[in-house]
Amino acid sequence: MRFSMISAALVAALVGYGSTIALILAAAAAVGADAAQTASWVAAICFAKAIGSALLSTWKKVPMVLAWSTPGAALIAASTGVNIHQAVGAFIFAGLLIALTAAIKPLNRAVSAIPTGVASGMLAGVLLPFSMAVATHAAALPALVLPLIAIFLLVRLFNPLMAVLAALIGGLGIAFSYGGASLPQVEMDWTSLTFVSPVFDPAVLVGLGLPLYLVTMASQNLPGFAVLRANGYEPPVAAALGVSGLLSSVSALFGAHTINMAAITAAICLGDDVHPDRTQRWKVGLVYALVWGLLGLSGPLIVPAILAMPPAIIAVVAGLALIPPLIGALVSAFEVPATRFAAAATFAVSASGVAAFGVGAAFWGLAAGLLVYAMDALRSKLK
Repeated sequence: MRFSMISAALVAALVGYGSTIALILAAAAAVGADAAQTASWVAAICFAKAIGSALLSTWKKVPMVLAWSTPGAALIAASTGVNIHQAVGAFIFAGLLIALTAAIKPLNRAVSAIPTGVASGMLAGVLLPFSMAVATHAAALPALVLPLIAIFLLVRLFNPLMAVLAALIGGLGIAFSYGGASLPQVEMDWTSLTFVSPVFDPAVLVGLGLPLYLVTMASQNLPGFAVLRANGYEPPVAAALGVSGLLSSVSALFGAHTINMAAITAAICLGDDVHPDRTQRWKVGLVYALVWGLLGLSGPLIVPAILAMPPAIIAVVAGLALIPPLIGALVSAFEVPATRFAAAATFAVSASGVAAFGVGAAFWGLAAGLLVYAMDALRSKLK
């Protein structure tokens, strides 16, 4: 085990945790999770990532690095009228769909048939309100927010991967200095998993579970497999989807949403500087798993401190973290001329936040985009 493996895994895990933990907490708050359920959510998803990364890396001898679904967390945070029990039912449903995609070829083909522009338009519409909220909070609370933006922009000049983590650390400093936050009373409970009984509400399964599955597949798993291929590995797609999907369904019983293949953080663990012998790089997955296991155990210490921050700081850190995936989604949505109008329809409806019949905007955005895409295809045939 080389030191370069340890350092790469440590950086990848800390960047992944620090850059989007605020978004996970926002998602938990949106579905009404209490403090115990929120801590359980964070711990369960960390443990699921640790187990999945270690299992797949050891089994397939490929550096398999799992992450939580950041776009999925944004989708959950944008949900309205959904409680934690209904959300857990949707998480289980999404996890099972991911696992079934590996086993059922027609389902795989159906997902693959969704135009990339439409899927990306849905993701961009979900992410946009979070990044727009940065400006809103900056205008309302400039003393709290503008220093965070400055930290983010300055660190980004030298190390873009560390920019959000630096903003989070800066936010903690501001919150507990002049931001009015008080240090929480922390009780170190190393068994912080709390069972959350699922409720399988059909409207929530369609309005949250199905979009969660689609954004996880389209914006996380597929890019994750592409990163592996770009570094000379043939990804074990069926095994990765089966393991991550089943682990997502099990960890959902303790509040966690879906896990998936990592993309950006995976790239940190796959280069020649990690190990010159690419056949040995799979061991980085074991170190990565260990770090995530420790982060899961440390949740009772870390999560209360972040939750004690003013909500505006949490929202700004989450919004800054989502700017890179928003850029990627927008570029992908409007890259292909033939699907631009359908992508625009998807984006507009998804960003509107409209809900109908108990089903959220992400589903209606996807439906609108597919309808427009089908009409454009029909028009092309009639010409």
